[in-house]
Amino acid sequence: QVQLVESGGGLVQAGGSLRLSCAASGSIFSVNGMGWYRQAPGNQRELVAYISSDSRSTYADSVKGRFTISRDNGKRTVYLEMNSLKPEDTAVYYCKINANFGDHWGQGTQVTVSS
Repeated sequence: QVQLVESGGGLVQAGGSLRLSCAASGSIFSVNGMGWYRQAPGNQRELVAYISSDSRSTYADSVKGRFTISRDNGKRTVYLEMNSLKPEDTAVYYCKINANFGDHWGQGTQVTVSS
């Protein structure tokens, strides 16, 4: 079984920063791509950022230049550094990790950006 634990969400003013973390644990023999998604009320879940096993990253246009995804393979952890936050970034953020050739989701962490 693979378990993911997210942390780092919270309330921040517009222009502020937050760092999300997502750590995988359990009986893991392989870890591939890792990503962050978000879902705002009334909206579908959308991809925010993705990092491949060889650390190539891609971003949604709405966060390019403001968010940075990174990974620590030794800790089986993916991070999302979020800067210059905007009210429209408010959402529940979920990590997804491909481990043991299957996709696993975190429980979600709320990010709220006040104007």
